[in-house]
Amino acid sequence: MAVPSYATPAERIWYYAFRVICGLIFFFLIAPIIVIVPLAFNAQPYFTFTREMLALDPEGYSLRWYRALLGSSEWMGSIRNSFIISVSTTIIATALGTLAALGLNRRNMPARGIITAILISPMIVPLIITAAALFSFFARAGLANTFPGIILSHVVLGTPFVVLTVTASLAGFDETLIRASQSLGANQSRTFFKVILPLLLPGVIAGALFAFVTSLDEVVIVNFMAGPAQTPMTVRMFSGLREEISPTILALASLLVALSIILLTTLELIRRRNERLRGMSPG
Repeated sequence: MAVPSYATPAERIWYYAFRVICGLIFFFLIAPIIVIVPLAFNAQPYFTFTREMLALDPEGYSLRWYRALLGSSEWMGSIRNSFIISVSTTIIATALGTLAALGLNRRNMPARGIITAILISPMIVPLIITAAALFSFFARAGLANTFPGIILSHVVLGTPFVVLTVTASLAGFDETLIRASQSLGANQSRTFFKVILPLLLPGVIAGALFAFVTSLDEVVIVNFMAGPAQTPMTVRMFSGLREEISPTILALASLLVALSIILLTTLELIRRRNERLRGMSPG
């Protein structure tokens, strides 16, 4: 949008200054992340830019660290563990969070504020405290150093995101649609899958993506809960930075950056679709 013709000189200055400030903030936030991408193609085993790389010499770039990543059974095993945990967590957290949000949205729900506070408390309580408490509980239940224990621990972290996003989608939900569906002979199950879920789908998908990213990125709880057979890639990356400095970690990190960009793009597309469904944007 261009500067209006009636804008004062001060307004024009602020118009451009505001964009420069936003650009600088964006660069400050994104530069440390993006810088790892070219380093992942470094032909040398360094975490710095070599002379060849700075001179854009093709000899300074290589795919050796991606080949090392794909050829390592330890790294591929940890990546497999991460996706097993994250996908399972996403499915369970999405189901529980959606049902919880629907229940909390009922007008006759008793102690709604207290229950909501309890559900979102894992987002507020320091993670190290949550990790210690979960480990103490699951160790007594015999679930420490097991995939079910790690998945259930991550469900505790991921469910609040689903509750919040689905609750936000329910803010503009027209409950007369439920009564209309039931008056036409649909039972509760059919009403949920044919009427409620399609309208809440943007919020459900957004919550699922947040739960997936939270589980995929989590490192504190898995340090407590995971054994050698359940080690995810985040723990292996953390251990690798302490024990061995290998650009293989940068190769994996660059792939995670690409995955994050895909997920953020998906969230933006979902947001725009949600706005169109609610009539908040043209198109």
